[in-house]
Amino acid sequence: MKNLSDKLVIAISSRVLFDLSESHEIFQSEGLEAYSRYQIEHEDEALKPGEAFPLVQKLLRINDKLPGDTRVEVILLSRNSADTGLRIFNSIQHYGLDISRAAFCGGSSPYRYVSAFGCDLFLSTHADDVRNALSNGFAAATLLPSGKSSEDSDELRFAFDGDAVLFSDEAEKIYQQQGLEAFARSEQESAKQALSGGPFKNFLQTLHRLQAEFPPETGPIRTALVTARSAPAHERVVRTLREWNIRIDESLFLGGLDKGEFLKSYGADVFFDDQQQHCESASSHVATGHVPHGVVNDTLKTKD
Repeated sequence: MKNLSDKLVIAISSRVLFDLSESHEIFQSEGLEAYSRYQIEHEDEALKPGEAFPLVQKLLRINDKLPGDTRVEVILLSRNSADTGLRIFNSIQHYGLDISRAAFCGGSSPYRYVSAFGCDLFLSTHADDVRNALSNGFAAATLLPSGKSSEDSDELRFAFDGDAVLFSDEAEKIYQQQGLEAFARSEQESAKQALSGGPFKNFLQTLHRLQAEFPPETGPIRTALVTARSAPAHERVVRTLREWNIRIDESLFLGGLDKGEFLKSYGADVFFDDQQQHCESASSHVATGHVPHGVVNDTLKTKD
């Protein structure tokens, strides 16, 4: 029986793959019936690329570099029906994207199929779908609009925040509740104790395994940790990744500096962070996914 367990599987919503802003405005202003009619009337017109389109192109090109079975699969998870989704599949064919699996959920949330497809990452514009995926143990992010195109190369560059993304929010809780001095003291005392894994640990591990299939220094994937931490709070992070047996290609310990310019210099195709304000700043430079996880987002939910 076929399954996707040996692949890197990325699930994306139709609104991050293609620019559906025009039809979405019709849906909001005129309702579902007008939206459906519009999509059917225009189903032979290819949609413009969306925020994740360059990322998807680079992901799928990895398969061209490895012989045998495909190692990367992109799954479409959409709130459209199959009827209105025909335009999306026509657009996929128009751009020559190797995407063949999809779930069209007719207005319902598609996040429940993240598990069934065995997805390593889910990208969407629906924050509730992303939160549900995260609460069920999957890496997920709400992709913010940026309008920034990625570097014109086949190399795929991921960038990750540390606490509450790659790692748990255990250290972040101390910082939020007791301040920077208590955080620094706690991290020094716990320097040799590995941090627990956060929602993106398994995704990073899968990327690491895929990287290992290429000769050193020749692979098409590069990873970076971009964190507000600084010395001496860096040691625990280094030892944690060492214990996980995961290689990070670049590590930036910024000590609270704005991350945007560094992400631009790194050439990130996408950056993941748990704090909305950091995401909004970064999105003016690179495609950015907000990870609504951890103590900072719990606090926001309480305020709401």
